[in-house]
Amino acid sequence: MQDRRQTPRDKVFYGAVAEINERGSTMDCVVRNISEGGACVEFGNAARLPEEMNLNIARKGRSFLARLIWRQANRVGLAFRIMTSDTPVSDLDERVRRSEIKKRQLQRRIKELLGQG
Repeated sequence: MQDRRQTPRDKVFYGAVAEINERGSTMDCVVRNISEGGACVEFGNAARLPEEMNLNIARKGRSFLARLIWRQANRVGLAFRIMTSDTPVSDLDERVRRSEIKKRQLQRRIKELLGQG
């Protein structure tokens, strides 16, 4: 298979969360490799994935709007939407994004604790 990537990808093992619709549904996943333009991501079940999603990688402190490029079993290739210089990201936008990530992490932790109780 020919590698058509424009930038090389770094092999990583990052836990991530994919937001798969506007209602706040999420799926946990693992980022296997990443570059500025995209990533290879592994899901427990890739059959229910939409063509576009928001990928939150807590370890990098970043969130990416991503488009599904390919699927192979439970792995998918994602292309990140490139932010242009005329797309301003305010400090408030960044703080809201981080608080949403933290909220999802806390909600998952609450579910874990209630499930053990």
